[in-house]
Amino acid sequence: MTSLKQKTSQTMKPATAAKKLGIYLDAAPTGFQEGVVSREELNALQADPPQWLQELRQNGPHPRPVVAAKLGVSIAGLARGGVTEALTTEQIEAVKAENPLWLQHERANQVDVRKEAARIKEKQEKDAAALAVKATKAAKAG
Repeated sequence: MTSLKQKTSQTMKPATAAKKLGIYLDAAPTGFQEGVVSREELNALQADPPQWLQELRQNGPHPRPVVAAKLGVSIAGLARGGVTEALTTEQIEAVKAENPLWLQHERANQVDVRKEAARIKEKQEKDAAALAVKATKAAKAG
C-alpha cells in the first residue's frame, strides 16, 4: 500500500531567489530579505513583477553579475578594475561614458576569451565529425 504524502512547496532562501531574479538582495524590501520564497512565489514574481522589482531591475543597484554584463566584462574583470560594490544603472552609464583604461582592457580580454571559446568549440566539432567519419568507415570495412 502506498502512502499519500502531502505535497510540500519547494522554498528557497532570499539570496537564492534574488540571484534567480537578477536583483541585489540588500536593495530588496525587508519582507523579501527576511522571508523564504516558494517556487510558486518566484514564478509569480517573474511572470508579473511588482513595482519594486521592476524598479530594481531598471535602476538598480544591480548585483555584480548584472553590472559585469552591462559593462561587457567578467566578474573577475570588475574586481580587477576595483568595482566591488553594487552599482546603479546611472553609475554604470557613468563608467561607460568615462571608459577608463581598466574597462577598455577588460573588454578586450572578454573579446579574446570569446574568440578562444569559439575556436575550441569549432575544433571539438571538427574532431567529432572526423571521429564519426572514421567510425563509419570502420563499420563498413568490418
